[in-house]
Amino acid sequence: MASASCRQNPLRISADFSDNSRLLSPKINFSSVNFPSNVEFSRLSSAPNLASTSTSKEYCGDVHCLPNADEKGPTPILDMIGSPMHLKNLTSKELRQLADEIQSELLHTMSKTQKPFKASLSVVELTVAIHHVFNSPVDKILWDMEDQTYPHKLLTGRRDLVRNAKTLDGLTSYTCRSTFDPFGAGHGCSSISSGLGMAVARDIKGKKDRIVSVISNETTMAGQVYEAMSNAGYLDSNMVVILNDCHHSSQTKLEHVPKASINAVSSTLSKLQSSKIFRKFRELAKVLTKKIGGGMHEWAAKIDEYARGMMGPTGSTLFEELGLYYIGPVDGHSIEDLVCVLREVASLNSMGPVLVHVITNEHHKVEEDYHTSLLNNEPLNSNSRPQTYSDHFVEALITESRKDEDVVVVHAGMGMEPSFQLLKDNLTDKFFHVGMAEQHAVTFSAGLACGGLKPVCIIPSAFLQRAYDQVVHDVDRQKIPVRFAITSAGLVGSDGATHSGPFDITFMSCLPNMIVMAPSDETELARMVNTAVNINDRPVCFRYPRGAVALTNHKPYVGEPIEIGRGRVLVEGKDIAFLGFGSMVQNCLRAHNLLSKLGIEVTVADARFCKPLDIKLIRMLCKNHRFLITVEEGSVGGFGAHVARFISLDGLLDAGIKWRPITLPDNYIEGVLPQEQLALAGLTGNHIAATALNLLGRTREALLLMC
Repeated sequence: MASASCRQNPLRISADFSDNSRLLSPKINFSSVNFPSNVEFSRLSSAPNLASTSTSKEYCGDVHCLPNADEKGPTPILDMIGSPMHLKNLTSKELRQLADEIQSELLHTMSKTQKPFKASLSVVELTVAIHHVFNSPVDKILWDMEDQTYPHKLLTGRRDLVRNAKTLDGLTSYTCRSTFDPFGAGHGCSSISSGLGMAVARDIKGKKDRIVSVISNETTMAGQVYEAMSNAGYLDSNMVVILNDCHHSSQTKLEHVPKASINAVSSTLSKLQSSKIFRKFRELAKVLTKKIGGGMHEWAAKIDEYARGMMGPTGSTLFEELGLYYIGPVDGHSIEDLVCVLREVASLNSMGPVLVHVITNEHHKVEEDYHTSLLNNEPLNSNSRPQTYSDHFVEALITESRKDEDVVVVHAGMGMEPSFQLLKDNLTDKFFHVGMAEQHAVTFSAGLACGGLKPVCIIPSAFLQRAYDQVVHDVDRQKIPVRFAITSAGLVGSDGATHSGPFDITFMSCLPNMIVMAPSDETELARMVNTAVNINDRPVCFRYPRGAVALTNHKPYVGEPIEIGRGRVLVEGKDIAFLGFGSMVQNCLRAHNLLSKLGIEVTVADARFCKPLDIKLIRMLCKNHRFLITVEEGSVGGFGAHVARFISLDGLLDAGIKWRPITLPDNYIEGVLPQEQLALAGLTGNHIAATALNLLGRTREALLLMC
């Protein structure tokens, strides 16, 4: 069963946006969820082929439009699939039809939800072939990226979860451990390492199951992939690594490098490389050359390497050098070729690690313009997309780069937000997108700073976690002025716990030399960009959330710096004080509006800085109020912990101030709509106001506020 953190929330919470912000309306309605009934599967029988829009050899040339969402074709074979065992007796023709039905199902769901299934559409045939050849869940199938796993979910009894999704929150976000998912998929880079661990554990326990790790060429930007391959080659444990090469690169210059092509010769060579006869002949040659001696074995190994390098695509010998037996390239949209190669690979019991290079096409059977908009989570009309924090961040940074030619940008992470394309176009050679190489991005930025430039390192909060060692030793310990723009901070809606950023306040604010800021709105964000660019003696970071901006009226860019460690008071009262950090200041203002209707006078302050704290502001709040509530969209140990430490050491707690922290709960919040996540976390304006009422002893009004 899936872990508790991955289960769907049993309550469906509905809430309304107010003024284009992430705030909740005063009333929150709860209703139960109707779970789908169990589905029984009968014995499979042959079914007529559906009309296919293209064959496996046509995918490079044809462009097909998305079918009408309300006219999804019949899926007779998919209707019969309840588990991977139902694929075992299907013919090649039926497997091809099943792949077409899965594509139809995903396109239909995509049109309903605008959930990006681009990566999943490229691996439909590969997924069908894997489940036809291998015996999941006995054989372990591991995925590097969640975006590739939706065909896998359809074939492993989770079709209702995908099919019944009418909105973004209808889909379970990220693949956690379950019967058919032995290891969680999310950020990428993990499937080879975890698969190798399972392979070694299998060998120690004397088991015979097979391990299949699927990786994407996007994740090959990360060093962990090569560390795992090197260790797999050294340990020589039996496992299969499938590289899904979708001919996509985050590096513009790499798009012009010759790509591995698929033709009759490459298909024949791939089948030959994976055949038992060829493998046995190769092993026999190794034994004979070792017996002959006199350097014959080394000479024969070089001949083998050169011959395979000439026949294979560019870079194929890299995997051989790491100790993996390379097979490929294989047509990733040909069911017959995939089944043939994988069946041969699965039949070899003592082969060591094998890498199967599969070539797929991301735009297979999908109209490109439509799909690009889904990939970027944009509506078809980009002009109707609401303004986001990233839009205002980009505007401010472009302005600063025009004033200071030393400003450069380093961007890391999985994919790139649409807003940053404008930044890339404006900075051209001063914009560096390194892909999923966050560790390199941080140290690269440190090197740029040492060279006299002013690097702004843009990394989503969840991905910055992977580069923490570099942040500590390569930046903070040396007081190198790198400016970290931490995007997607806090809760991120339908992307769930895997892409959420609850921990950055805690792990950045504990560093001795780091300045930690967070804007309460887009105007403050622009000022913090200006502030960060002008800090030249130490590192600085600022975080901002994903999603629409807090203010509805767009104000011109204000390039006025903020005094380091200086907060501000937004509203003055006398009964209770709210000290918000970052975007939660807006919810503090909402709580103030609710409490003012009940005759309670509230002070709302914007801390701006977690480190250094505005100690004068905190002392003033504690002196003039009986109660202090700190509010942050971060984990335990963050902003509230720093405030608590100060008021404790300063003796303010002894003077009688009563302090309460409101943080994210000590658990992972899975993917639902943003306002529902805030309600689950207890961070809405209603929750903050209810906390204040409880402190004031007005518990009945607090309960009514939550109804």
